[in-house]
Order: sequence, then C-alpha cells, then structure tokens
Amino acid sequence: MSSSDLDVAFAPFVARMQAAGVPSLAIATFKAHYAALCSGETGEIPESAIEPVTELPNAEALPDAYAEVGREALDQTVFVKLNGGLGTSMGLRRAKSLLPVRGDRTFLDLIAAQASHAGCPLLLMNSFATRDDTTAALARWPALLDGALPIDFLQHRVPKVDQRELAPVDHEPASATWCPPGHGDLYTALVTRGVLEQLLAAGRRYLFVSNSDNLGAVLDLRILGWFVAQSVPFLMEVADRTEADRKGGHLARRAGQLILREVAQCPASDLETFQDHTRHRYFNTNNLWIDLHALAARMGPDRPLVLPLIRNRKTVDPRDPTSTPVYQLESAMGAAIGVFPGAQAIRVPRTRLVPVKTTGDLLRTRSDATVLLDDGRLVPATERPPNVVLDKAHYKLVGQLDDHFPEGPPSLKDCTSFVVEGDVVFGGGVICRGDVRVTAPQGQTRHVASGAILSGTVEL
Repeated sequence: MSSSDLDVAFAPFVARMQAAGVPSLAIATFKAHYAALCSGETGEIPESAIEPVTELPNAEALPDAYAEVGREALDQTVFVKLNGGLGTSMGLRRAKSLLPVRGDRTFLDLIAAQASHAGCPLLLMNSFATRDDTTAALARWPALLDGALPIDFLQHRVPKVDQRELAPVDHEPASATWCPPGHGDLYTALVTRGVLEQLLAAGRRYLFVSNSDNLGAVLDLRILGWFVAQSVPFLMEVADRTEADRKGGHLARRAGQLILREVAQCPASDLETFQDHTRHRYFNTNNLWIDLHALAARMGPDRPLVLPLIRNRKTVDPRDPTSTPVYQLESAMGAAIGVFPGAQAIRVPRTRLVPVKTTGDLLRTRSDATVLLDDGRLVPATERPPNVVLDKAHYKLVGQLDDHFPEGPPSLKDCTSFVVEGDVVFGGGVICRGDVRVTAPQGQTRHVASGAILSGTVEL
C-alpha cells in the first residue's frame, strides 16, 4: 500500500480518534501498527530469526553494596503499577486491584503499603474504567497524595479494526468499538499525559513498573542499584521457565539485541519450540526498570515509540462469537527491550512473581500458601507453590469462589496440587496435603466438613 493509499484508508480512524480526544502521538503510534497490518505483517517472529538466551546476571547473587547505590537513587525513583484491568474474566466490574486479597485488604492496599515502606512515590496507569474507583480508594492513603507528583495517568484507547474491511468497526454500544492498545501504551501515555515531563522536572529518573496483581514485585534496592551503576537504559526482570510457563512470552536474542517474543508472535509451526522451556529458559515477569533520560531521548510529542505489533483476532462483542470479527492492535511494554540499545535482562526468583489471573490463583493467594511480609510483599510460603485448578463451571467468577469457600480458603501450604471437579462447598479449617483432587457427581452439590484433612483423590 502506498503512502497516499494508507492516508486514505486511515482517515476514518483519524476522524474517530480525534473526535474522542485521542492525542496525536497516540494516533501516530496506532497508524504505524495499522500500516503494518495493511502490509500483511502479523508481528510473527519465527524461530529461525532468533537465538535462545542461555546466561544472565542473577539478582540473588548481586553484592550487597548495590543496595546502598539503590538507596541513594531512591529520591530519583518512582513505583509504577499497571492498573487498567477490570478482571472481567473473573466477573468483576471495577478495578481488579480493589479485590480483597488478604482479609479485607485489597491489592491496592498492599501496593500502597509497599510504596510507603519503600519510601517511593506511587504512580498508577489507569484506564477510563478503573480511574474513579481507584482514586477514591486511595483516599485511605493520604501520604501518597501529596500533590507534588500525579498519582495516576490514563492509558489510551484505540478503535477495533473490522477484519474484512480494515476499517473502524461499527457496533452498539459504541464503547464496544474501542479497546486498550496493550500495556505497550505505557510509553506513549507517559508523554501525552505530560507525566514524563513532570517526573523529569521533579528530578525523577528511574521507573520500576509492574502489574497491579503481582504483589511480589516490590522495589528491590540491590536491583535498583545494579540498574543505576550499570547505566542500563531498560531492564527486564525474567524468571526461570517451567512447564507451567510454556505459554508466556520468553526472552530471546535477535541480531545481538535482546527481544521479547509473545505466543501471539509465534508462527504455529514453531509453537512446539516456543514452548520448550529447556531451550527458551527465561520468561518475562513484566517487572521492568526504565531510565527516563533514555526514554526522553528516544521519543517525544512528535516522535512515537513504535513497538512490535501484536495482532489479536477477536469479535467486536467478546461475549458474542457471531458478532463482527475484528483485529485488536496491541503492543507489550516488555517489547521495548528490543528497541533500546544496551537493554538488559536480569534473572530474579519466582518470589517476585505472584500473579492472580484466575480464581484458582486468587484462592492460593488468599490461603496460607502465601505469606504477607512487613513490607507489604506477598510471597510463596514454599519453593514451589501448589497448582490450583478449579472447575470453571462452578468457580470461574469471584462470587462463585466466595460462595464455595464461605469460611475462607483451605490450608494449602503443605499441598502440591489442589484440583476441584464439580460443585463442592468447603467448610472452614480444611487442610490439604500433597496432591489433592476433590470430585462431586455432575449436577449435585457436595460438602466438605469443617476441619477435614484431605489428601489424594476424594470422591464425594
């Protein structure tokens, strides 16, 4: 497609985005992804184009002297959390970070505690759907709202693309025609919302960024010190891949540069190799360190930072598989490792990754399989946390989970796996040991008595 043809095809997107108040830099970034889509790019990275990464610096082996370097850099550092998710896959209708995770304390409560303990300003990247509820909840932490720096900034939204017409899709309600552009929008939003300029003016140079549902990602002074001392522009924390991480994005090297390859960027013919955790040993925890001086040199109000395209096939109404097929054009913030010369990765322990993506994850996190530390960090109680798999028909939504565990989660600290099949309601004080599988007959509700000790297969 010629430049003039691209301009014509993209004009309806410009009109829609300008009418919605989308900044020009975000429009330019979206246009670059749209151009890649129209030229037939899929964003795929074949195995033949990359090399595996076999060795990295180890955060657990860093000398303690780096902690002092990190301590001296604290007044230049900001603690950033991605907070745009609603947790709709678990039936939530407001910010996922407002979900109780430890008694009545929410993700956001623990995040605020972590920032306060670190002595570091907290900055949230919210979406339009999460901003109001989140800022209201933060009123409980007035020390974080001193006004010197913003407490949050907004992620952008972009139009969904009709797969057949490669035009903006039309649908009712109109809100269904928009989607977030992935957390790769972090960099663009920092610029368009004026936050990058504010941070630099306040003498802040270093960002530590992580997901709001990862309560293991506290600010580590030794990693900060190493990042500063090595003058690294961009640093990704990675962890050892296991069989359970086969679908997650992995680290690789292309033409000497570290890159991130997500499963959506893997050709189907290479999927088996993609999932080989003995070949591709490290996966992205989405804990990132960013030097704002390097970012400011790389982009600005008229210089977009264009990350590799992730083309997601969806329907305009995700609940209706018969609705119009669309593309959602996205990018991953970790992909910036491939655009900053000198970007590095560092191996970290899995205690820095405690994500909650399903109700099974939430049950494990609420249980004694995790330990809440004084710094607000939630870490696994054992070296290998239990694998928790709950029947989606009965436990997919948070409300269903609460109904089936009305007296709280069972003890899982001595459990290696916990699988529930069928409609089972658990009493209080249940203890699980080893591999536990609890089953109930289809169409019938069964109960586990309070104080029961479970092991092996339990047929009710």
